[in-house]
Amino acid sequence: MELLKINEFIKENMDKIYDEMVKIRRTIHENPELGDEEIETSKLIKKFLTENGIEFFEIINTGVIATIYNDKENMKNKTVATRADIDALPIFEENEVEYKSKNIGKMHACGHDAHTTIQLGVAKILADNKDKWHGTVRFFFQPAEETTGGADRMIKNGALKFENDENRKIDAFFALHMAPEIELGKIGIKYGKAHASSARIHLTINGFSAHAALPHKGVDAILIGAKVMEFLQSIVSRRIDPREEAVITIGAFNGGFADNVVCDKVEMRGTARTMSEETRTFIIETLEKNLPKFVESLGGTVNVDIKRGYAPVINNEEMTKKVENNIVDLYGENALELIKQPRMDVEDVSYFLNEIPGCFFRLGTRVEEKGLIYDLHHPKFNIDEESLKIGIGLQLKNILEYLK
Repeated sequence: MELLKINEFIKENMDKIYDEMVKIRRTIHENPELGDEEIETSKLIKKFLTENGIEFFEIINTGVIATIYNDKENMKNKTVATRADIDALPIFEENEVEYKSKNIGKMHACGHDAHTTIQLGVAKILADNKDKWHGTVRFFFQPAEETTGGADRMIKNGALKFENDENRKIDAFFALHMAPEIELGKIGIKYGKAHASSARIHLTINGFSAHAALPHKGVDAILIGAKVMEFLQSIVSRRIDPREEAVITIGAFNGGFADNVVCDKVEMRGTARTMSEETRTFIIETLEKNLPKFVESLGGTVNVDIKRGYAPVINNEEMTKKVENNIVDLYGENALELIKQPRMDVEDVSYFLNEIPGCFFRLGTRVEEKGLIYDLHHPKFNIDEESLKIGIGLQLKNILEYLK
């Protein structure tokens, strides 16, 4: 398909399916389900795919993988993949809209309803127009982004494999996220490091109880905890290159039960965020090897429990450049927003990007005059549904340009 014809094709088909996509998005929005519980959402996805003649298979219970095979006869064309996360959050929705969450205490406050809708729209348009393109497109409908890391589990269970061709590999990957910090009509891209990695920290410090008037007979776990706070912050400020992005935050510090007793136990919970796997590993190893010795020098003991979270999101430079060019060509220079700083929140799309060259970009939803100003995970987060059209258009552009 020629360049101009691609743009015309996209704009024509976006308008055709827009009303249907709005209805789907609202249905998903008012029926949110938490990670690994997305039973009805998964049913909706499978019903839509079946109605549009798109092959799919189930994976890790509520996950769905759809594939459109459209290779030119006797030729093996390129293969592209996209991903949409489908889970919601344990949040009480405060928006007063007709499609407000029916599941009390659950809400699509991170835009996954929109991600899913956009991907369904892209799949429908490609399935309806097989005569206009050649190649293979795979669609990952991923559960549990917010909780147990559905992306990693999907990959470990064969998401990147093709039953009919064990040698086929996915050549390119494109995924998006709704972005309330970016104006509607703009798309943000970040070259290289885009999101941090994480590690969950749980420390249990054990001292020895004594009367508060006789502290020398005990080991004060609260005092040790205060020293541990200093120890943690010194890792970032003195042990890590200041040019490396890293942060350690303790969000919970609990200990003691009486004003006249030396505390014998403190629990500390927090998180570490880094932009490289090397820095994350350094922090973890420092805590596991050095912190017990430090606490012992103060007379106590510590149990260090650290769980690695998601890997950092690193965008492929070549694929990011392709997305940049596609944004400008389809929507104009004013639609492009180059993001300068990486985000310190995490995203398990990183596991797909570790396996496939790709780009994870941000789709603007902010409209101040409509009150669409609230951040992700806020009980009043919502989107302007025009962003669905913009997202479908750009993902079609990314796919068709890569496959041509």
